[in-house]
Amino acid sequence: MNLIWHRIHPSFKLNGVHYSYNELLEIGYSLVKEGAPYQKSIGEFMLDWSADKPTLEVYTSGSTGKPKKIVLKKEHMVNSAMATGKYFSIGQGDTALLCLPCTGIAGKMMLVRAMVLGMEIDCEEPSSTPLAKIQTNYDFAAMVPLQVENSLDQLSQIATLIIGGAAIAKSLKEKLELVSNMVFETYGMTETITHIAVKRLNEHVSDSFELLPNINVSTDDRDCLVISAPHISDDKVVTNDIVELMGDRQFRWIGRYDSIINSGGIKLVPEQIELKLSSIIHSRFFVAGMPDKKLGQKLVLFVEEGRASKTELFEKMKTLKELTKYEIPKEIHSLTSFIETESGKIDRKKTLLQLGEVL
Repeated sequence: MNLIWHRIHPSFKLNGVHYSYNELLEIGYSLVKEGAPYQKSIGEFMLDWSADKPTLEVYTSGSTGKPKKIVLKKEHMVNSAMATGKYFSIGQGDTALLCLPCTGIAGKMMLVRAMVLGMEIDCEEPSSTPLAKIQTNYDFAAMVPLQVENSLDQLSQIATLIIGGAAIAKSLKEKLELVSNMVFETYGMTETITHIAVKRLNEHVSDSFELLPNINVSTDDRDCLVISAPHISDDKVVTNDIVELMGDRQFRWIGRYDSIINSGGIKLVPEQIELKLSSIIHSRFFVAGMPDKKLGQKLVLFVEEGRASKTELFEKMKTLKELTKYEIPKEIHSLTSFIETESGKIDRKKTLLQLGEVL
């Protein structure tokens, strides 16, 4: 068996120290036994990666349903790392920052990229302010939107930054247009071993995602994205993401097929409405379709802010030129807090059920 994942690049360093394949077990055991909680998950991954078993198990984020176990081939993870290195021109001797939990695929793949490409990676305890205590500059890092929002004044320390894991608010995108480094929004999922496409958010701002090498896409009869990537998945990945194909290598993301609201025959896409509303709502929120006798479904806004002024919000929405009259919610509900998934995303369905409402 050709265990290509055992080929650790000679330039790979973890927190300033090089580890060969034979030393991965040792550092893995050490981190599991003596490390802080976030380091234990790094150690567990090192032990999994150094094993002869050609696959490893990861869990989906649970953002669109209950988290499920996915079995990934290590060979495919290596291929994904190589594609990322080629697209972003990162590799031997470049520095990287891991500030995401290694319990998920995003954190694991930062380590795989470092080991495969020969990068020098530093691991920091995951937090909402990852750069607060860091003075070092890095060539590459991955963050979630909340981390980026809290690090705007220090983003110049990251030459190339990729953002994923949650939707990026319009207000944050506007701020990112002004930063000097290269910033990209990513599209991907656990099944595709993180990103398969990226979108530049500053300088050369684009409305479309561009595919990474060795990725091909098409759409099904629902206009949902179908991903063909034999280097990272044995089977085609059929998504519930409605897209518009823009040539052979690009696509524009519209929204989730399973979240479309049919209100009196008008089809409303929650993700598009939320993007527009993000310029006037600064706390967490989401929109959903609720049962209505006349319309079938009515558009309702849920805001995580106990003292939110409904009257003020309605007035702001009426003056928001981007919103059509159909996209103005019929009702607003303020909640003290939303129910979250294990990965910290809003669990919309459980939040609604908590209110005694059913989608």
